[in-house]
Amino acid sequence: MPATGELIRMMNYVDDIAATLRRIHASIYAMTTEEKTRLADYMRQSDPNYLSVVEQLEQRGK
Repeated sequence: MPATGELIRMMNYVDDIAATLRRIHASIYAMTTEEKTRLADYMRQSDPNYLSVVEQLEQRGK
């Protein structure tokens, strides 16, 4: 099945998110425990967050 332009655009967004997460991951070693905790909380509280969007996609695919 060929991908629509919209699907390709969404997949490019995912690539952008992955690139951002790679940058965050590369910086983790230089962070203090408190900074890591604060960043984790911040990421968890972002709305929508990555996992909630994945869950919505999976639910609507059924």
